Amino acid sequence: MLEPRVDVTIAVHSAERPIARAAASVLEHTAAPVRVNVVAHNIDPEIIRANLGALADDPRLRLLELRDGIPSPAGPMNHGFASSTAPFISVMGSDDELAPGAIDSWLALQEETGAEAVLARIQLADGRTDPYPPVRGGRRTRGLDGRRDRLAYRSAPLGLIDRARFGELRLTEGLPSGEDLAYSLTVWFTGERIAYDLAGPAYVINDDAGDRVTSAPRPLAQDFAFLDEIEAFPWFAAASAAERTAIVVKLIRIHVFDAILTRCGTGQDLAANREELLALLDRFERLAPGSRALLSRADRAVFDALRDPAGSPEELLRRVSARHAYLSLPTLLPRNVLRVFHAQAPFRTLFAGYRIMRSAR
Repeated sequence: MLEPRVDVTIAVHSAERPIARAAASVLEHTAAPVRVNVVAHNIDPEIIRANLGALADDPRLRLLELRDGIPSPAGPMNHGFASSTAPFISVMGSDDELAPGAIDSWLALQEETGAEAVLARIQLADGRTDPYPPVRGGRRTRGLDGRRDRLAYRSAPLGLIDRARFGELRLTEGLPSGEDLAYSLTVWFTGERIAYDLAGPAYVINDDAGDRVTSAPRPLAQDFAFLDEIEAFPWFAAASAAERTAIVVKLIRIHVFDAILTRCGTGQDLAANREELLALLDRFERLAPGSRALLSRADRAVFDALRDPAGSPEELLRRVSARHAYLSLPTLLPRNVLRVFHAQAPFRTLFAGYRIMRSAR
C-alpha cells in the first residue's frame, strides 16, 4: 500500500459497536491513501476482527490492542497516536462515520491553507449541522483564532491534526470524562494556522449504539479534573485575559449547567452538592475574572438560586430549563447591557451558531 497521508484512530471497547460501518466510511470513500487504526480496548481483538468482516483483511487497516483496565477512550486513542506515522492524524468514535470524501476535502483545505489543524463539519444525529464552534460571522473557514472564533466550543479534535506539530500531544488519561478538553484547547489556542471545512462532507454523529448505559453522577471533582491539567499548561498561564475568558465562559456554559442538572434533582442532592458547585464557580472566576458577567441573565438566575439557602430543587431546575429558551431576552442579554455585543456574550455567540446551522442546510 502507499504510505498513508492520514492515520485515523478508532477505539472500540464493545462487540456491540458498529465498527465495520465506521471503518468502511473511511476506507471505501477516500481517494487519498489512508490507514485506519482500530484499537481493541479491553476486549479480545478477535471479537473485533470478526465484526470488521472483510475489512479486517484490508492492508490499509491495522487491528491494535490495548488492555489497561481503564474505561476511558484516552488510552486507546493515545495508543493509536503513538502508532501513527502519517503526516496527519485523525480520530473517530466507533459509533460514527464520515460522509464520502470527507478526508479528501480536509486534505484539500489543508493544502490550500497550510493549516496545522482542520476542523470537520459535524452532522448531528438529527441531521442538523452542529453550530459549534460558533465562528466569526457564522461562516469563517480559514485563519481561525482560538478566542475570536470561539474554538473552545469544539471539545473533540475531529478533523485533521498535523502530526509534526502536535504528534506528541496526548489525551488526558485517567479521567472519567473530559479527556479531550486539554488536548483540543492546546491545538486551538497554540496552533498558528487553523481552518474549518464548513462546506465539506461531514463527520456524522450517530446515536444508535446498542450498549449505551446510564450511571449515577460521579463526584464533581472527577468530572472537572481536566481543569488541573489545563491550569498547569504553560500556554494557559501565559494566555491573555481575553483568551482565558473565552475558554472559561465556554466551560461554564457547556459543562457547569449539566453538572447542576444531574446533581440537584432532590433537596438532599442539592444540599450535598451546593457548596462544591459554588466553589467550582468561584474557581472559574479566579481563572478568568469578569467571565461571569458575560453570561446571560438566565444563566445568572441559576447561580442565584444555587446560592440561595432557601432555594428549592424545583426552582433551580426550572431556571436551568429556562436558559434553553434561546430567543428570550433573559437568554440573549447579560445583566450589564453594555456587554451585549461582546464576542463571548450570548447574543453574538448564539447568532453565529444560528448562521452556521442555516448556511449548512
